[in-house]
Amino acid sequence: MRFGSPAWDITVPARPGRLAGVTMAGFSDRADAPVEVEVEVVPHPAIMMIFDLGDQPLVVDDGRGRQQRGCVTAGLAPPPGARARGQAGSFACLQVRLSPVIAHAVLGATSELSGAVATLDDLWGRDAARIRERLRAARSWDDRFAMAELALARRQYAGRAVDAEVAFCWRRMVAGGGQVRVERLAAEVGWSRKRLWARFRSQIGLTPKRAAQLIRFDRAAHRLAAGHSAAAAAADSGYADQSHLHRDVMTFTGATPATVARAPFLAVDDVAWPVRP
Repeated sequence: MRFGSPAWDITVPARPGRLAGVTMAGFSDRADAPVEVEVEVVPHPAIMMIFDLGDQPLVVDDGRGRQQRGCVTAGLAPPPGARARGQAGSFACLQVRLSPVIAHAVLGATSELSGAVATLDDLWGRDAARIRERLRAARSWDDRFAMAELALARRQYAGRAVDAEVAFCWRRMVAGGGQVRVERLAAEVGWSRKRLWARFRSQIGLTPKRAAQLIRFDRAAHRLAAGHSAAAAAADSGYADQSHLHRDVMTFTGATPATVARAPFLAVDDVAWPVRP
């Protein structure tokens, strides 16, 4: 399926993967003439991994002036201004979204990734280059999805899982749209608020409060992209008022709600990351 100008080809796995908390999409473009493309990253409650498979390098700017190439990983809530730049006509990448519950085992450095953009080489060493070359050599997107899932599964099984209590709290927060109070979650798992705060921060990469803000922002951002007014998106997402939403949007993106509503990163979400029954 194609979107925008230049257009993107988006491919998703035909069937859900075996790893819970992992979704993938393949992006490519074969425009007739080279065109520079720049897409701002809108924060999402997942760790983003990008495997650059094109002929020309895909450059990811972390919003602080540092640039990464090749296999790139963006932690939860990267700085405002983070963006990816590439050249249409030779562009291809595999993008993976990891729940932070899974990323803790797969990447082994979730807390260090909070708000950061890093190369996968720094996290996986030589394995990053090997998996990238295999993905580039694959004959189809289905083969690429299978290869990536296998690599992630191996890392997950060899890594250290998050505490069951932390995983439970994260899932409750996502299910509740970021509107579940930390005190309530602590009581449900039988922990003190202080202990939940510390373990959640070290294993997920954000404090519970910041994670709840990100989840709520993501919900509102998708409503904005779907054409809802800022007032309606604020009310539907649990914000006190429209100005409260505006502050969070500025905090996470450095842009206004109207600008976020037009973001290409969100325009393709329903296709690249379909909600399966």
